[in-house]
Amino acid sequence: MASRSFLRALSTTFSLRTQSATVTFPSGGLVLITVSSRSSTTLATLPPTPILNQARTLLTMPSPPTIAVIAPGAMGAAVASRFTKAGCTVLTTLEGRSPSTVDRAKKAGMEDASLGDIARRADWVLSIIPPSSATAFAEAFKKAYETSGGNPKLAFADCNAVSPDTVKSIARIFDGSPIRFVDASIIGGPPTDGYDPAFYASAAPEDEDALDAFVGLSAWGLRTIALKGEGAGVGDASGLKMAYAGISKGFIGLTATMILAANASSPATAQALMHELHASQPFILERITRSIPSMLPKAYRWVGEMEEISAFVRSGLGDGEAHVHEGFAHLYDRVEKALPEGEDVAVLKRFVEGAKATIHESGGSKSHKPQ
Repeated sequence: MASRSFLRALSTTFSLRTQSATVTFPSGGLVLITVSSRSSTTLATLPPTPILNQARTLLTMPSPPTIAVIAPGAMGAAVASRFTKAGCTVLTTLEGRSPSTVDRAKKAGMEDASLGDIARRADWVLSIIPPSSATAFAEAFKKAYETSGGNPKLAFADCNAVSPDTVKSIARIFDGSPIRFVDASIIGGPPTDGYDPAFYASAAPEDEDALDAFVGLSAWGLRTIALKGEGAGVGDASGLKMAYAGISKGFIGLTATMILAANASSPATAQALMHELHASQPFILERITRSIPSMLPKAYRWVGEMEEISAFVRSGLGDGEAHVHEGFAHLYDRVEKALPEGEDVAVLKRFVEGAKATIHESGGSKSHKPQ
């Protein structure tokens, strides 16, 4: 816990016994600190020195919440690691998971628990799973909550890449339940020491306290942003994710589609495409050298995401426009089926390696203005 670590570092200045704790100062002053695992600590008036003011700030922080992160994939484990480093208890369920997933969860400091245990112990449940599994997990958790006597103050945040209609249907699963619901979306990749993705969140008016509490998770390592304003509610954070991913991952789908189509015409066509991109659109070619390799191991996840984006577009614009991302769903499914060394994957890898070599050999040559 940060406050205790700080106090241990200052052991030459004063000492602390946890629980009903006593802090003794060199001047002989005495102050009683109440330390509780479920409420804020309190600190009486201290001498107004900078170091003691810092101690007061740390000691009056809320106690770390217990957070369940389902599941410990690359994103979930990275988020969990943020929480555990901040002093939070992080739960997950590892039943039936692969050895590599179990190892990733342990490295992130996550504790294995059943859904029933999570329902009883957790203050928050963050669902971070493939979009195609989001509804089924919410239903399973609701059942576990009802049969295990869950925490009446628990809040559930769906952080998955699903359409507004899908997240609204997930929210309805918890109707009539004490569980508060937050629609959340993650913009960016897994958090690292030098990088913070954005967690946008929206909620129904009756769950605005849960929305504010979700934003408060910023105290434990997340970059959280409340999506409020005219008409904001459940579905809007997910709508933002659909629009953003429709551009970013849609662009990757577009480039991969054109590379494969060019190669299907002839390898010479693909080679010419690479050289023309280098000449007239060098930034696009450089992005391809990063985005295509990064996409390959995640293609299976992006199939469902493209389908959700298609539903989002169809709801707002109609059926014709929705076919764009349906096509990208087919593309990502095609790539997934070609892994690890199928022909389509080999074509994409050859294109990337050729592009890297061309960029390196030219020293990043200047582009001519496209017509």
